[in-house]
Amino acid sequence: MVRILLVDDHPGFRAGLRALLAAAEGIEVVDEAANGEQALALVGRAQPDVVLMDLAMPGMGGIAATERLVHDHPHIRVIVLSMSDDDDSVFAAMRAGARGYVLKGARKAELVRSVQAVAEGEAIFGPAIAARLTGYFTERERSEPALPELTRREREILGLVAEHLTNPQIAARLGLSQKTVRNHVSAVFSKLQVADRAHAIMRAREAGL
Repeated sequence: MVRILLVDDHPGFRAGLRALLAAAEGIEVVDEAANGEQALALVGRAQPDVVLMDLAMPGMGGIAATERLVHDHPHIRVIVLSMSDDDDSVFAAMRAGARGYVLKGARKAELVRSVQAVAEGEAIFGPAIAARLTGYFTERERSEPALPELTRREREILGLVAEHLTNPQIAARLGLSQKTVRNHVSAVFSKLQVADRAHAIMRAREAGL
């Protein structure tokens, strides 16, 4: 049986959520709180397995309460249940230690599945939040240059090395002196920890240059 503590400042929402969860097999709502302070005061007595936590509440909000709860009771897992789907709210909840983030209005099956999964030690996010996280990290990955340890000029020169251009050819292509090109190539070898052009070309191709 998964023991649940509901934390939300709207009594009507808590009542509806309690009724929804009461109909689910293997879940028991053991207590309710209207804000973070009440939740922290109740957990010792209620001994929940999972806390369903709203974010925006009077007094102590959900982020601060989650941080305190996870620190003081690391065996208790928190799922944020909120109307907010913006990146700041999602990542603040994750940093605070929440093991899940589900939007209010989620279907019963989604909420029940989230509770059960988090109780078993998983981290879970509703479909809408998961899509935002995927988009965020995909965009971050795209925005980060290949081989970030290299400067823009070094990446440019490595790309030309990968085209099998010699140092004099690279110098002519870029309008640089051969000495400058040699210095850049040496810096590339050092930063990539390779000994020769063949290994540098391998690293360039692995990075998609």
